[in-house]
Amino acid sequence: MPSSVLFLICSLIWGSTFFAITLQLGDIAPAVSVVYRFTLASVLLFAWCLARGQHLMLPWRTQRWMALQGAASFAVSYICTYSAEQYLVSALVGLLFALMVFWNPLLSRIAFGTPIAMRTLCLSALAMCGVTMLFFHSIAGAWSELRSGGSGHFLLGLGLAIAATLASSIGNLLVIKVREQSSNVPLTMAWSMLWGSALVALWALLTGQTFKLPATASYWGGLVYLAVFGSVIAFAAYFTMIHRIGPQKAAYIGVATPVISVLLSIRLEHFSPGPLEWAGMALCLASVAWALRPQAAKAPSIPQTESAA
Repeated sequence: MPSSVLFLICSLIWGSTFFAITLQLGDIAPAVSVVYRFTLASVLLFAWCLARGQHLMLPWRTQRWMALQGAASFAVSYICTYSAEQYLVSALVGLLFALMVFWNPLLSRIAFGTPIAMRTLCLSALAMCGVTMLFFHSIAGAWSELRSGGSGHFLLGLGLAIAATLASSIGNLLVIKVREQSSNVPLTMAWSMLWGSALVALWALLTGQTFKLPATASYWGGLVYLAVFGSVIAFAAYFTMIHRIGPQKAAYIGVATPVISVLLSIRLEHFSPGPLEWAGMALCLASVAWALRPQAAKAPSIPQTESAA
């Protein structure tokens, strides 16, 4: 499947999952919802691998990397995301995931010494200008409320959402290490999600959170959608794309998803963007399209012959 199709799948699914997460907020603690989601997703992935006749066990050296990836990608990131959506609107949390455009190249530079191209920096700046325009009025209103003595919930939600993006970027780098150990994407995803849900379950038990079954159909619908589409299908496409085009370009999904979140809000929540918001969406999409275009190959240089002494 072409990388452009994988990009579209991830963007469409994850653009809708930020709203789907709100269906799981309420009576069930955020951490418990994370456990339900990724336990179900890992079970489905293990069943898929078994149906294909694959052996489920992996060596400990691989399990160590998957445990780290699970802690970053499926534990810390999603606890912070679910908790942030208690204080911020879902589209704003989706917007903040565009920060991965910055985190991925920066962390890749720190971890692997990967150079950061000027083209990446320029397009990242354009993309961030777009998302800032997209949510300028919402951010300005929340900041004004905070300065006038309002609650600090917005600041808390903002910090949690930023922490979620940073944890996701760390998880993206760990995907590369996991793929060096095993090329079986569904199986490594299953183990990483199981490790993540186990760590979250342990943390929930230690903090006294209650595990109980949800009582509403909307919660169950959101859980199934998030586990099957938002976790299994989208992450399979995403990790495959990271392997093909690298974490820096794959991070532009974090720019496309807020745009889709807003479009869904227009349809489902009667959101009415103004000219500034429309201009922000156009700039976001343009920067993503430009970033995904292959760079022109450089003309081969003419080798220089050395003169004899």
